[in-house]
Amino acid sequence: MLVAAAVCPCPPLLVSEVAAGAASEFDDARTACRDALGVIAAARPDLLIVVGPCAETDGEGPYPAGATGSFEGFGVGLSVRLGGDVSGDTAPAGRRLPASLAVGAWLLDRARWTGAAVEGLAVGERLAADSCALAGKELAARADRVALLVMGDGSACRTVKAPGYLDERAVAFDTAVTRALGDADLPALSSLDASLGYALKAAGRAPWQVLAGAAEGAGLAGRLLYADAPYGVGYTVAVWS
Repeated sequence: MLVAAAVCPCPPLLVSEVAAGAASEFDDARTACRDALGVIAAARPDLLIVVGPCAETDGEGPYPAGATGSFEGFGVGLSVRLGGDVSGDTAPAGRRLPASLAVGAWLLDRARWTGAAVEGLAVGERLAADSCALAGKELAARADRVALLVMGDGSACRTVKAPGYLDERAVAFDTAVTRALGDADLPALSSLDASLGYALKAAGRAPWQVLAGAAEGAGLAGRLLYADAPYGVGYTVAVWS
């Protein structure tokens, strides 16, 4: 059963080593993420699953505890692993973490996560809403006390300098998402338009709908910790408990 969830953005710039000189611009977001992780740690889960988006051909599926990722593609010789320091015991052989899960692993390492075992699930950005809900229900049934760290960004079309340029629909989409995440509004999240989310480059749409499926019947309340749109991309941090 799902007992808590943290919702965090997943831009590589959230990683201070990647952001370098621009690191301070994400300080508030990092602080909010740390606070959200503190809430789910206090829930004492038996299992923590990091859920994040990926391209359909770039590593969909589950990742075991100890799976590793790297930020070498972003110009930084930094490696991370799910559930601990990459310099620890030998990691299991397998695929490298997609960027969203690697950012989640970095957040957990920065927060010195020592609680439940950590696994990962990468979901395709175009995964249908009903498939997302089913995946969420399956995650919630994995243990008596499950927590999720849900990684995902809002639209990337808030300004003309945004990665997706300016789209007049972006603000309304992000506003609805922020409200739904802050209120733990399952119907609102479940009804997000997948086609619109993809057009707006909102990579978080599928992971948020996985969360909605996992939270069905759990009676969790939401709290918004951060919402902003640096670089024209919508970022939200919320916690459900």
